[in-house]
Order: sequence, then structure tokens, then C-alpha cells
Amino acid sequence: MIGRLKGTLLRKEPPALLVDVGGVGYELEAPMTTFYDLPAVGETVTLHTHQVVREDAHLLYGFVREDQRQLFRALLKVTGIGPRIALAVLSGMSADDLALAVAGEDIARLSRVPGIGRKTAERLVLELRDKITAPTGVPTTAPGGPTDPAGEAVSALIALGYKPNEAARAVRVAQVQGASAEDIIRQALKSMAG
Repeated sequence: MIGRLKGTLLRKEPPALLVDVGGVGYELEAPMTTFYDLPAVGETVTLHTHQVVREDAHLLYGFVREDQRQLFRALLKVTGIGPRIALAVLSGMSADDLALAVAGEDIARLSRVPGIGRKTAERLVLELRDKITAPTGVPTTAPGGPTDPAGEAVSALIALGYKPNEAARAVRVAQVQGASAEDIIRQALKSMAG
């Protein structure tokens, strides 16, 4: 199995990548979340990979971060989810968004991903509930960038003793565009108390 590639990025045309490793060009597919973190064409890139061997093809999927690959593998274990749909999920939402949707049992949010219907979204929640955790409030962007207020609010509510799915649901209800983590926490606590 091919677990990692390091080489020169020759082409990046979503969802396809071409990486030259020692004179051999590897074709990979990657989610959009990986494309956002790729260097410019011609520069060196390191990708964590997942290889799928089928009767008619050997397919390689690439990820900039190991946690993206682990999430991809967790998605593949869900009944009815193949590599294409797993890529669509990771392209349509960040790891934190997916964890919040699963923890909060947000079937509507999951159903908006192309290829995911209501039943598949329910299976995702059921089968991933114990395998992925809600965000811990760490920045979802580069260090020094803005943090995710919703993720911070969920993390704070969990620290106060609420279950992850209760915290995620309360934050989703209380979240207002542009609100700070403190405001979201305040509103979430009010909605859970009242």
C-alpha cells in the first residue's frame, strides 16, 4: 500500500492531482479541503494517501493532513459510502463542521452534500457518532488566524458537563452570524435552561 508521497506537484485540477516522485507521476484525487492547502505547481508537496485497489483500477487519494485521511477512512466504513461520496463530504464541509453535524445529529446539513440522502445522513450520524469528536475550539484556520466561535462554544459547553450532542445542538440553535463565542454560549445556556 502507498501511505505517503513526497514529490513535485505537477498539476492540480480539482479533484485531480499529479505528483512526480522520483520520475514517476502519481495521479491522485483529493477533496477541496486539501486543494486549499496545496503549494503552487512546481513546488514540493507531501501527501498522506489512501489506496483503493479494485478489479479494474488502482485509485489513490491524497490529503495534506493525516486527520483528513483518517476522517476519509472513517467515512469509507459507513455503509453505503464509497470514495466518491467520502470526497464529496470532505469537499463540502470541514472536519469540524462534519463533527458538529454528527454530534448535533444535523441530518439536514449532512443531506445537503451531493450524493447523501436522508437515510445515508442518518447512517452517517449513527455509525460515526462514537468515532469522531466535536471540535475542541482549536483554530480551524492557520495559526494566528481567526478561531471558530461555534467550535469554542461547543467545547466550553462540553467542559461545563454537557454531552457533545446536546452542546452542538444548543450551539446550532443559538448561533448568529458574526456572534462571538461568549454570546453563543450565553444564548445556548439560556435555550437549554428555558
